[in-house]
Amino acid sequence: MSDEKPAEQIRTRIWLEEPEPDNPFATRAAYCHGYDVYGAMLGQARWVEMLYLLFRGDAPTPAQSELLEAVAVALANPGPRDPSVHAAMCGGVGGSTAAASLIAALAVGAGQLSGGRELLLSMEAWHSCGMDLDAWQRRMTAPGDDTASIWPTPEHPPGFDPHGVTTTTIVKQTIACLAAMSTGPRLPWLEENLSSLEAAAGCPLAMSGVAAAAFSDLGFSPEQGEMLFLLLRLPGAAAHALEQWKYGHKKFPFFKIELESDSEEVK
Repeated sequence: MSDEKPAEQIRTRIWLEEPEPDNPFATRAAYCHGYDVYGAMLGQARWVEMLYLLFRGDAPTPAQSELLEAVAVALANPGPRDPSVHAAMCGGVGGSTAAASLIAALAVGAGQLSGGRELLLSMEAWHSCGMDLDAWQRRMTAPGDDTASIWPTPEHPPGFDPHGVTTTTIVKQTIACLAAMSTGPRLPWLEENLSSLEAAAGCPLAMSGVAAAAFSDLGFSPEQGEMLFLLLRLPGAAAHALEQWKYGHKKFPFFKIELESDSEEVK
C-alpha cells in the first residue's frame, strides 16, 4: 500500500491547463470554458469577448459583443471629479505605487454613491422589478429591508444621482446609444420610461443606472455586474494617476484644512 498522498487540485469550471511534457508547472495549452485561448482565440477574439466568456461561460453573439464594447467605452474614464479617479490621482501625485493608486480607486469606487455597490443594488432592482413601472415606483417608495447587510441603508434610490438636477447630457447620450444596440428589453424600456422613473426616484438617472440596465440585458448577475463595473472603470483611474505623478504635487489642488489645536496640551 502506497503512502503517497494524491496531489491537491484547484477546482474550476472556467479554466483548464495542459502541462508541458518536460515541466508539469509550465502551461502548454490553456482553455477558457473549452476555448483554446492561445491556440485559437488569440488574434481573433476581442477583449470584451474574453470578458464575456470568462464571466458568462459562453461566447457572446456579435450583438452582445458590440453592446459590451460600448458599455466599456462609456465606463472607461469617469473623469477626475469622480471620487474613485480622484483617489487614484492622489495616489499618483503622492508617489504611491501603481498598485496602491489602483487599490485606492477600487476602495473609493466600491460604495453606494456611484460605486460598485450601487451598481449591484440597481441590478437587483432590475431583476426584481423588470419592466413593471408600478413595481419600480413601489420599490422606490418603500425600499426593502436590508438590516442583515454589512452595508448601511442606501440614502437614495440606487442608479440615480442624489445630487443631480436634471439628466446629464452624457447619460442621455449613453442611453440613446446603448438602447439602439441592446440585446434585451431593459435599455429600450429605460429610455422610454426615463421621466417616470426619475419622478419616482426624485432625482435624475446616473451612469451607474444605465450600466445596470446594460449588464442586465447582457445576462450578467448583479455580482458579475459589480465586478465588471469596478474593472471597467480602472483604465481612467490608472491614466489620471500616471498623469498626476508626472505633474507633481505643486500642480495638484489640495484643499485647505482648518486644524484646531489645544495650546495648553501642546505645551
